[in-house]
Amino acid sequence: MTATTEARTRSGRLMLNKVPEVTISFWVIKILCTTVGESFADWINMKLGVGLVNTAWIFTAVFVVVLAVQLRLKWYVPFPYWLTVVVVSVTGTLYTDILTDQLNVPLWISSAVFSVLLAAVFGVWWARERTLSIHSVTTLPRESFYWLAVLVTFALGTATGDWTLELTGWSPGASVLLPLGLIAAITALWKFGANPVLSFWLAYILTRPLGANIGDWLASPKVAQPGEPTGLDLGTFTTSLIFLGLILATVIYLTVTRSDVTETHEATHAAHTTGDPRKERVALAGFGLLAVATAGLLVWAHGQPHVGPAPEEDNTSAVQMAPGQAVKKFPPAEVAALKTLASTSLKDARSGNETGAHAAAQKLRDLWDADQASLQPLDQTGWTSIDAQMDKMLKTFGIDHSNPPMSPAQQEKELNALLTDMG
Repeated sequence: MTATTEARTRSGRLMLNKVPEVTISFWVIKILCTTVGESFADWINMKLGVGLVNTAWIFTAVFVVVLAVQLRLKWYVPFPYWLTVVVVSVTGTLYTDILTDQLNVPLWISSAVFSVLLAAVFGVWWARERTLSIHSVTTLPRESFYWLAVLVTFALGTATGDWTLELTGWSPGASVLLPLGLIAAITALWKFGANPVLSFWLAYILTRPLGANIGDWLASPKVAQPGEPTGLDLGTFTTSLIFLGLILATVIYLTVTRSDVTETHEATHAAHTTGDPRKERVALAGFGLLAVATAGLLVWAHGQPHVGPAPEEDNTSAVQMAPGQAVKKFPPAEVAALKTLASTSLKDARSGNETGAHAAAQKLRDLWDADQASLQPLDQTGWTSIDAQMDKMLKTFGIDHSNPPMSPAQQEKELNALLTDMG
């Protein structure tokens, strides 16, 4: 079955290929979507104070809805297809963030788990359909496997990208170069004669850390504490808005021109030539050498001196200030929101509601991080003082720290101290 052949599924539906032709526009819009996945998830989670888990539930529900619309179509339509990609990019990112930030799962474990899961998806897909090519996504089962694989690639790309940053200490701007270089090398091997299906999925995975690093570089502040990312200081909202606008413009162009519809593309381009088994084997060895070289680079970079997060004892060495003095220059509404969450966590800790206390403390951390850009310039000393006490409190819950949660009495002590500092 070719990409231009109509195929009737087992359920009787008649479909054309449901995936766009892989052109330059495909990769451009894919990278735009991955950037939005990073910046938009951060904006909703932290800036709006929704919280990581709640944001994940929201986007899981949205993903189910947009995917249902996409699956009901009988041919590729740019807007619902790329809307699904945008939503799945946010959703996959959030799943990895939950494992890392909420469940304290190390990034290397997340990377390994998602790698095994992706291999399992591909294995079942191949066993059932005998193809992994996106040029033959012409049945409902194949499209279902395709979207499941896409979801896992976003989660895997998030985990491996964040793990790379953790290992190397590179800034987001510098980190763009690694996935960009790997994609260029994969493209060269594909041009040489590498298996096109393998080349496509390897590049697809790598666009996730590439887009995420671009998003972090654009959104991060120009000046930050040691170990924190720096960038162009556009903010997550502005970055999301710019890239969503670019995505919309590209989708409108593709809708009008139909240049990425498989049937249209094949009518105006030469047919794909049959692969050369010898060249595919040589290229496969090239992929292996590329993997070894990348691993060697990461090991070398990890061994180089680089600035990491400040030691925990440094965070607690703030100047002691009178109650309420640290937040005197901060907007009252923002201080009140912080105090409300701290009070909720304290109330739950006292009543024995460990889950509620932890959840409120997590929301407090998210809100405090989201407010950093606006509060820190108002009073550096006051912000540092509150941040130090905030870190002490979070440590008692095992949030952003490797230790297990401490006793409720210790949690209450640090929450009371935090509330006292905030007046």
